[in-house]
Amino acid sequence: MLKPYKVNWFLLFKLPSAWFCGVRLKSIDASRSQVTVKHRWINQNPFKSLYFAVQNMAAELSTGVLVMQAIQSQNQKVSMLVIEAHSEFFKKATGRIRFKCHDGQKIDKIVHESIRDITSKQMTLFVEAFDKNDVMVSKFNFTWSVKPKD
Repeated sequence: MLKPYKVNWFLLFKLPSAWFCGVRLKSIDASRSQVTVKHRWINQNPFKSLYFAVQNMAAELSTGVLVMQAIQSQNQKVSMLVIEAHSEFFKKATGRIRFKCHDGQKIDKIVHESIRDITSKQMTLFVEAFDKNDVMVSKFNFTWSVKPKD
């Protein structure tokens, strides 16, 4: 099981732009993850709200950590790659925004099938982002490809 503090250290060294923008994994379990980012000067757009690219980084991380966790549980090397991304924005994102993905069980199943069948598999994962008042500010779909390594 991945631990938020380890993932956040990983961000500092492997994805420093996400770390410096304030993207942080807050929680993860077998079925879901939550990533947060607070609107600040360093991650704002000219309209004084959270820049769309920062929202995409946070949303992608909420899916990516679940894929990484599913791969780690299989004890086999598996490559992972985002092959498509889609986002919709409904409201200015200000304050602390929470990005939630609830597709962990779906991911486990597809990673297991990929290893069993020794083939590449694709999955589309969904993320919703909420402000402090639980108003949805954006939503995202990321299509991941997973494939066992030789």
